[in-house]
Amino acid sequence: MTRQLLMFSRRQVIQSRNLDLNESIDGLMRMLQRLIGVTIHTEVKLHPEPLTVFADAGMLDQVLMNLSVNARDAMPEGGTLLIETSRKIVDEEMARLHADAVPGEYAWLSVSDTGTGIPPEVLPHIFEPFFTTKEAGKGTGLGLATVFGIVKQHKGWMKVYSELGRGTSFQIFLPLVAGPSVELAARATPLLRGGPETILLAEDEDAVRILAQGVLERFGYEVLVATDGVEALRLWHQHRARVSLLLTDLVMPGGLNGKQLARLLRDEKPELKIVYVSGYSAEIAGRELELHLGENFLQKPFPLDQLVDAVRRMLDGLPTNGRTG
Repeated sequence: MTRQLLMFSRRQVIQSRNLDLNESIDGLMRMLQRLIGVTIHTEVKLHPEPLTVFADAGMLDQVLMNLSVNARDAMPEGGTLLIETSRKIVDEEMARLHADAVPGEYAWLSVSDTGTGIPPEVLPHIFEPFFTTKEAGKGTGLGLATVFGIVKQHKGWMKVYSELGRGTSFQIFLPLVAGPSVELAARATPLLRGGPETILLAEDEDAVRILAQGVLERFGYEVLVATDGVEALRLWHQHRARVSLLLTDLVMPGGLNGKQLARLLRDEKPELKIVYVSGYSAEIAGRELELHLGENFLQKPFPLDQLVDAVRRMLDGLPTNGRTG
């Protein structure tokens, strides 16, 4: 919640680089489909040319995840999720129609659904922190506020169209980059390594869990997935002999948090490596978390390459770029 509020207030530190919006979306689609479910048909229509934006990859992933989850919840009986990108030119006349717009060339991202739509009286409030029409326990009311904050932090702007009974479309405009190509940026990125080890992943946030599982499996790891500490402990008792690393959120429901889970597992297997993740900053989490040898901390939202690098370095016993014991 703290992380999402920081995003909304645009004070979250971002790690931006030149990236292709199309590539970011394409890389997420398999994981996104797991999150959306089989009752919803997903269509993707990407611009035929690269759309280079200067952005934080993890935050763009969060934008797409939040909008897709919002669309899923609006289609409880199933429907269609349409994700599109294009290149848009905003002229002076169009900019005058939208308070946050400035003339220029933009990468355009649209996430549309065929769901229930948003009532006209609700539409003006959807980006307000803690505003939600969902049942108690079904959401914090920060999902769309987070999206809004991330887009603003990237010097972009949004439009929303909705019609009751016919669906909703969120359209995002991000400034296009004129400069070094994505290929040059990619060549500057260190080569990431995976491995065959088994990782126990404990994370109650759907989007983070699915993203982390998907990227780690792509790098060759076997990933055992739990939605809370109790389920993780059950998986541990079944597979402890082959688990090399625990990747766990610090705060989880079910009465067993990440720190308690890690201590129980390390009592049985002292050589187990631990990577904690949390929406809290390292400074705030550090008040409750004293890291020991073989433990690391990553703050959400983290770029996926940072996660892969941290996991590999922990398994190899090397220094990491995160906060380490």
